[in-house]
Amino acid sequence: MKSIKDLFKRYYTKELTSNTDKTVYDLFKWKKTDVFFKDHKSSKVLVDMKDVEFPEQYSQTACDIIASKYFRKAGVPSESGCENSMKAVAHRMVNFWCEALKNEGIIKTEEEASIFYDESVYALLNQMYAPNSPQWFNTGLAHSYDIKGSNQGLYYFDENKEKVIKSPDNYTRTQASACFILSIEDQLLGPHSISEQYVTETKLFKGGSGTGTNFSSIRAKDEKLSGGGFSSGLMSFLKGLDRNAGAIKSGGTTRRAAKMVCLDVDHPEIMDFITWKAKEENKVRALGKMGYDMDIDGEAYETVSGQNSNNSVRFSDYFMNKVDNLNNKPEETIKLEGRVDSKLDKIINVSDIWEAFNSSAWQCADPAPQFSDTFNAWHTCPAGEDGILNAPYNKINSTNPCGEYAFLDDSSCNLASINIYRFYNNIEHKFDIDGYLHVIGLVQLILEASIHWGQYPTEDIARKSYLFRPTGLGVSNIASLFMVIGYPYDSDEARNLAASLIGILTGYSYYISSLMAKEVGTFKKFEINKPYMMKVIRNHARTAGVNPDTVLKDNSTKYGNNFEGLNYTPLKVNHDTLNKENFKYISLCLKDCFSKALIYGENYGYRNAQVSVIAPTGTISFAMDCSATSIEPFFSHIVYKKLSGGGFLTMINPVITTALKNLGYSSDEIEDILAYVLEKETVTENGFTYEKVLDGKIEGAPHLKEEHLPIFDTSNRCGSGERYISPMGHVLMVASITPLISGAVSKTVNLPKTASIEDFKNIVLSSWKLGVKGIALYRDSSKAAQPLNTSLADNTDSKLENLTYKQLLQKAKDLQKGIKPSKRDKPVGIRCGTTHPAQIDDVKIYTTVNRRENGEISEIYITTDREGTIIMGLLNSLSKAVSVMLQYHVPPQDIARMLRGQKYEPYGFVQKHPYIKHVSSISDLISKVIDIELGDFSRCQVKPENYDENTLNTNNKSTISSPNILENKFKLKKVDGERLYGVTCPNCASTRMVRNGTCMVCLDCGSTTGCS
Repeated sequence: MKSIKDLFKRYYTKELTSNTDKTVYDLFKWKKTDVFFKDHKSSKVLVDMKDVEFPEQYSQTACDIIASKYFRKAGVPSESGCENSMKAVAHRMVNFWCEALKNEGIIKTEEEASIFYDESVYALLNQMYAPNSPQWFNTGLAHSYDIKGSNQGLYYFDENKEKVIKSPDNYTRTQASACFILSIEDQLLGPHSISEQYVTETKLFKGGSGTGTNFSSIRAKDEKLSGGGFSSGLMSFLKGLDRNAGAIKSGGTTRRAAKMVCLDVDHPEIMDFITWKAKEENKVRALGKMGYDMDIDGEAYETVSGQNSNNSVRFSDYFMNKVDNLNNKPEETIKLEGRVDSKLDKIINVSDIWEAFNSSAWQCADPAPQFSDTFNAWHTCPAGEDGILNAPYNKINSTNPCGEYAFLDDSSCNLASINIYRFYNNIEHKFDIDGYLHVIGLVQLILEASIHWGQYPTEDIARKSYLFRPTGLGVSNIASLFMVIGYPYDSDEARNLAASLIGILTGYSYYISSLMAKEVGTFKKFEINKPYMMKVIRNHARTAGVNPDTVLKDNSTKYGNNFEGLNYTPLKVNHDTLNKENFKYISLCLKDCFSKALIYGENYGYRNAQVSVIAPTGTISFAMDCSATSIEPFFSHIVYKKLSGGGFLTMINPVITTALKNLGYSSDEIEDILAYVLEKETVTENGFTYEKVLDGKIEGAPHLKEEHLPIFDTSNRCGSGERYISPMGHVLMVASITPLISGAVSKTVNLPKTASIEDFKNIVLSSWKLGVKGIALYRDSSKAAQPLNTSLADNTDSKLENLTYKQLLQKAKDLQKGIKPSKRDKPVGIRCGTTHPAQIDDVKIYTTVNRRENGEISEIYITTDREGTIIMGLLNSLSKAVSVMLQYHVPPQDIARMLRGQKYEPYGFVQKHPYIKHVSSISDLISKVIDIELGDFSRCQVKPENYDENTLNTNNKSTISSPNILENKFKLKKVDGERLYGVTCPNCASTRMVRNGTCMVCLDCGSTTGCS
């Protein structure tokens, strides 16, 4: 290919060349299905669509997510007034992109337009790629349906007038970007001021987009003001902006705003910033002890600050070198510098900052590290738009909320991701490299078209998007590719393959960008940034195994094969490993892509300043039926296939079956392995009845060879299994990919509950040394609100409603570890008891606590007025299970702790009980009743007269006034009150939220907490 027109070829739609009666839509078999969504809390129907049309291979989950989130629901010129077919959505977007490219001059003939349209539609319908959510929402509404809407403060750069102007309406152009980086200046009023930050962030949050800002320019507390007073300080403004973000629900829904807050390590308020969220988390736990709801959207979190952002500290190489030297020189110091007042300059020990940072991250997962010099070493445009090299405003100062887009302040990026697993042929065991390159080229044209006919929320962003034209192409579902090939996620083979395929994406994208530049010109600020951008491309090429001097033979300048401007050596692709694994064709393609990117870039420049990122790809991964998101490993071996009409089918991840076949296991052996993993029972949850897997681990499966176990390792332990991907396995994957992409990688390293602060230090320091630009760390149970762990293998509270009777007995035994075993001591004869009446919603609950003659609690019976109902049966089962645990002498305070904080219906305000006024479930109610019986009212909303929780001691007597209650001879200790709530999806209230990059994604409806 020597020009952009060579990209317009039929690869997937050759059949349409000879058969003019067919359209691209005829290349698929179609089905009609119903889409139904309800709120898991209230059972309110959220979406109920009949006979929507999709290609036959789409799962019900993909159909549900696309139809509910992306189908236009109003204004469509049809009988229903809404989109009801994937054909319509595909045409709406692709037709817009096609027309934009024609207008730009990249598509020159009707034949080229026809080929681009057909190939782009085919790849989209075949789930090979997907653009980010704003494209689905906005693109093509005016061109296809004449839906324009009123202008809501959007702008674009008019090339004819050579200035930014206001868009006439909302949809003639597209607002296709999800990721934004904003600047802020140290002034209260005016452009880029603190006050304007409120307005700009509000506008972006309302549109469903996320923002990132470095606030280091804001003066610290007590620095002088021009009017003679003293500043209230950075933290006061951050808290105000946090409140604003909490009030403006993202996209006009219940989703929290997505926001990144960065601060340089030399800011005077750095210690307050580092410890901010850890202190607030402690407040949440304290409020939880008082009985306040600790759900992520509950009243405890609403009371504290700092909950609406991802916080990051920008560490310089200067600082990190001092950290690395702490063992030799523990007295290392750094200077904190006042922004405008040198009187606030302060010398502080590096160890103090380092300890506070890692301790806070260990406590609450914030802040995360961003390595500013590493970011800027790979910056393609450090001269910005004015040519002033390395001016503070021309540096990479921040990222978007998820951390993958990193570029100039007041810029944006529109993203798309390729489902990389779709290009692997499981029969021939070969990756379709030609098809992959073809789709990369198509999608880069799509992203370029979205800039050409794009519009933006501020004038500055509109201008810079026009001047620099950054795009963000990435991948998804790479874990599936590893597994079917037989590579463990944490292996040199997997890292080399990932780096190569993502390197091909970046190298070929820059090559396509240079062909566009040849046709219609470079991005406007290329020439003043050319020396620095070409240096970055040369470093990419060296990582890929290409010597620039070998490629640029006619160039008078010799660059050598050593990395330029880096103070570390990036992880390079090992081509020997690729060749040994029969991936020589991938090795050759990687080198060829960067050779062309270098040659054509030198000759013609580039149309785009950046071309690639690794985004979390939450919702769009589900739309593409990916088994895994982004570059993330699998969450577990079990998936729940949604059925049309409601309900789920529990099944093993289908990629595992394919992997076992590729590893040579027979059909009978595979059947035995799957049966081992899929041992299940029937449960009803969230209104659906389905088969729930009891354990889900693969370790110990019959026939499975020990050497194959690492291939099936997941990000966390599965069930009672012990295996999982080590934290450094995640870091090394990011380090392998980073030097081969334009932006960064959105990635969280998951650590077990037992991880230490030293573990955090080692991971952060290793990440910096390996050239990772930024990474997040999360320790299990470090947040008071997180998805509950239902495994009985670790020391966390379990969801009682998910446990079988057999598992409850196992829990009882686990709680007694280290205690001399005792026989079950059944109570006999007449025993004394107290009944606690309570009413939640319209459900009346009666909890009777019986005691032995010595005062020990021996039984708990829970009944309701709903005779003959399912809830009555479940309460009887719960009563029996809890009573058996008590009769095995499990301490009742341990049972209360296990029940505490469970969240399911009915829940909320409690009537008819004098002390308990709010619970999150019946289980939570029982835990509070047990606490009361033990004399502990600390979690009750109403306390008895003269109650003082500080008087609780090891000889406590029951405070309930009843002559039938004997002295409680249990030894009591003051309970810590910590409880874990499941994070509920803000869209559908499902509790199946999982970590995805630095954000979270709902496994039921695909909603994300990030900006994608």
